[in-house]
Amino acid sequence: MPDRPAHAHRQPFRSRGPVRSALPPDRSATRLFSLGAMPDEIYTGRSLAALYDSLNPAGPDTDFYCQLPQQPCRILDLGCGTGLLAAKLAAHGHQVTGVDPAVAMLDIARQRPGSEKVRWIDGDILAVGTAERFDLVLMTGHVFQVFLDEDQVLAVFSSVRRHLEDGGRLVFESRNPLARAWERWTPEQSFRSIEHPTMGTLETWHEVVDVRAGQVSFRTYTRIGGQNKLIISPSTLAFRDQTEIERLLHETGFADVSLLGGWEGRPFSAESSEIIAVAR
Repeated sequence: MPDRPAHAHRQPFRSRGPVRSALPPDRSATRLFSLGAMPDEIYTGRSLAALYDSLNPAGPDTDFYCQLPQQPCRILDLGCGTGLLAAKLAAHGHQVTGVDPAVAMLDIARQRPGSEKVRWIDGDILAVGTAERFDLVLMTGHVFQVFLDEDQVLAVFSSVRRHLEDGGRLVFESRNPLARAWERWTPEQSFRSIEHPTMGTLETWHEVVDVRAGQVSFRTYTRIGGQNKLIISPSTLAFRDQTEIERLLHETGFADVSLLGGWEGRPFSAESSEIIAVAR
């Protein structure tokens, strides 16, 4: 999958304070779903939400998450966006709940083939019933990186932990800061042009505006149908290293944490582009 900024899947959410990511990195940072965070326009605007699947089709990450459960189980997809992964998991016989605060994204999810097999919730993890338990909780599309504040991360992890059944797993990915993916989020290297079935030519690119204190701020530019008007979406992503991710998970009660470095399942190393966390 191209290295474009994120939930550029699932583009940024605007938190009430720091802002969240765009698309260059890839479909992550795109839906913020928690504790005082509000989705960015790129997720709430209906025309932009309609472009999401064309910009972020299923890839190796989708295959990875689909093969995680070995038998039918209860799955919570936090920041489910347009529901691509949630619907695939439900088609495999799992009991799936998809949660997202961006109504425009959920409207698309509810129209997806097989959507009737998924329970959709408009909101964040706090909208999930306190007594509900899951065998697997997923945060995909690098959405973990939209949480800029450590207290926010701890609150999300703690909430997830309370919703996990004994032996249940939390699985998510984050870009390895050592790979310095943001250095490729330039207009020249991130430019993409695709043909949308109903909206015509779609052009999008990214531009980094600031890198400091483990956070990268950038703008995503989108032009639809050859129009002169540009839609500009600002975002900020947090880049945490493996030590910090492990610490945050341990502090919230996850005793067993393993890290992978690629969608094919290889162990994490300093050269890995991804930090894929599997925590119990």
